[in-house]
Amino acid sequence: MEKQIEACPWCHREVQVELGRQRLYSCPFCKQEFTSTPSAAQVEGKPPAQRSGVGTAPPADFVETPFIKDLADRTLVYLQDGLHVHLSGPAGSGKTTIALHVAHQLGRPVLLIHGDDQMGTADLVGKESGYKRSYTRDEYVHTVLKVEEEAKPLWVGRVLTEACQKGYTVVYDEFTRSRPEANNVLLSVLEERVLPLRGEHIAVHPDFRIIFTSNPADYAGVHGAQDALLDRMVTILLSGFDQDTEVGITQTHSGLPLAEVERIVALVRAFRDAGLKTSSASVRPAILISRILRVRGGHAYAENPVFIQTCRDVLLSQASRRARPSRRDSKTSKPCCV
Repeated sequence: MEKQIEACPWCHREVQVELGRQRLYSCPFCKQEFTSTPSAAQVEGKPPAQRSGVGTAPPADFVETPFIKDLADRTLVYLQDGLHVHLSGPAGSGKTTIALHVAHQLGRPVLLIHGDDQMGTADLVGKESGYKRSYTRDEYVHTVLKVEEEAKPLWVGRVLTEACQKGYTVVYDEFTRSRPEANNVLLSVLEERVLPLRGEHIAVHPDFRIIFTSNPADYAGVHGAQDALLDRMVTILLSGFDQDTEVGITQTHSGLPLAEVERIVALVRAFRDAGLKTSSASVRPAILISRILRVRGGHAYAENPVFIQTCRDVLLSQASRRARPSRRDSKTSKPCCV
């Protein structure tokens, strides 16, 4: 059976599949399953067209409203001009989804890194891990025994090294959750376009791009980013979606009728505007309410008991987290007199 190369829809690495046959495959890299569907030309026995350099299509559930399109287009233009972009905003503002969507439009393999407090520079560029030993025993002359043994440190590379060498696009999600010293290696990568590695300087591939995302500095587990690093990127501040975008996202993820989704989004936005919600941008509460209504068979009407109870379960927990005082407030607050 003749083979062809196809990109895995999950990790976007090249995988061999059978030509002209639809079947389920398991990617040897990310272990995810995907279905390869031949084109009409392949079914008719015609030779397949060569792969183009056009970026991967966005996922089926990606919602593109005028608001999202304007944001994605600006980000894409910056990246195509050789700049690096930082999307900063509260939880639920769509940073990671937009970053992955734009990264796919560049037409290069996309690698995802998650920031973590325990991450060090070695987790980005690699490190020496163990030794590689070679042993040679020469008895070509039976009266002479020659033995050579050599041990070399074994280098294990990481995501950033691979991306810099091969020109991949990196999405560094919540990079401020990593300690600032772990990200110091990015200073020369973004500015001088060289990666210092094992006493050498590796030239960064011209197609290499990186998109950063981060939460506000007052979030738990977030470190401050170096000014020198922030100066090397374009920071786009996200404050939330417009109402049409929230309606589109909620309906796509829930499948409820448009009229009911509009009521749910309007309720959540009113709840948010009243200052009773912890995040001023997240669309997740509206999605939660809509999905629960679909599962339980409820409807977004004031007389529907399922709708009332679902709103209590989802929204009142947000209000209780908002009302919970911080440690600093509890220490400085004075007891009130009754």
